[in-house]
Amino acid sequence: MNSPAGAEFVTVLPRVETMIVVLYFGLFAMSFDFISGYTGYLSFGHAVFFGTGAYTVILAANGKLPLVPTDTPFVLLLVLAGLLAVLLAVAIGSVSFRLSGVYFAMITLGFSQVIYVFVRDWDYVGSNPRDGVSVSFDTHPEAFEVGVPFVDALGLGLGKLNGDELALGVVDLSTVEVSYYLVGLVVLVCYFAMQRIIHSPFGKVMLAIRENEERARAVGYDTDRYKLVAFAVSAFFAAVAGGLFAGYSRAVSPDETFFFLVTGDALLVSIIGGFGTLAGPLFGTLFDELFREFLSKEGTGGGLLPYLQSHLPQGVLEAVIYNGMTVGEAVDTFLNGHASLFLGVLFVLFVLFVPGGLLGTVRGRLGGTASKQVAARLRSAGTNETSGGAASEDD
Repeated sequence: MNSPAGAEFVTVLPRVETMIVVLYFGLFAMSFDFISGYTGYLSFGHAVFFGTGAYTVILAANGKLPLVPTDTPFVLLLVLAGLLAVLLAVAIGSVSFRLSGVYFAMITLGFSQVIYVFVRDWDYVGSNPRDGVSVSFDTHPEAFEVGVPFVDALGLGLGKLNGDELALGVVDLSTVEVSYYLVGLVVLVCYFAMQRIIHSPFGKVMLAIRENEERARAVGYDTDRYKLVAFAVSAFFAAVAGGLFAGYSRAVSPDETFFFLVTGDALLVSIIGGFGTLAGPLFGTLFDELFREFLSKEGTGGGLLPYLQSHLPQGVLEAVIYNGMTVGEAVDTFLNGHASLFLGVLFVLFVLFVPGGLLGTVRGRLGGTASKQVAARLRSAGTNETSGGAASEDD
């Protein structure tokens, strides 16, 4: 069916390319929430770990990472990137956790900016490091594969340039669609791993540190050690997110990875999605990307601007509203390229009126996580059916 209504409905759906961004950046935002939302220590320099993961993958593929062959399986590169980020987190955290509050946030930001400037001017990574570096087709012409290391039959190519296509019966998946499922698989594994840590005794201590660190220390917990380990764990998953970004795009730049505004975006989507919920930042990232795409420039998505320009009558578009400005010019002026402005206003409204974020508000209304509420209702329904059946037998 090619009805106009159906065509209009499609315009509000996210593109597959958008969903890939949502997944890998959502993982980075979740790693930020892991340390900041569950311990209360805002890591404003968290982008340094995202950048570490991204540059590890690119440098390894270009043969510039010592002792790492260019044909190293991508999954192992993600693990290696995570371990390098862990070492960096231990070094940064050993100094930063001597402080707390805004001072901790500022010192992590300082470390991040130092490394950002260093990478931006480091000629070793490429001929023009300020503009970034890409994977060389001479040293690594094939796509990065997500699968079982060293087993070619259990791996699929990731990437928008030379990834794999896949035919499953009557369903044919394009390169981008295959990449979407591969990135989604890695993100899902990482999410469950972080979720398991949060619900472990270690996670309970993280929450105790957030609520009252002095009391947690008083009952015998080495809070400095717990904070440092949590910082390292969050760095590991942030690096995995950066590695996924590099593996998919095959090109990175300092401004896309190490710059402090990358952490700022993670903070924004964490607050919109729900700070201290882990899954909330993923929903916040989806909301952010959909909002930006909806208010995108003409030609970059099925957004509001091209919709209005194509559906408003010509007479309305040419109508003058003030000082010679037409309706069409006003629409273009206020919507064309101003998504960040409107998102900033929306962010302020979230902070003022929805402090729990999207997921936090839903959980507050339900009285707990959705999974627990569904399980409780299923148990309640089963108990009622059992009691009802027993009553019928007694009758």
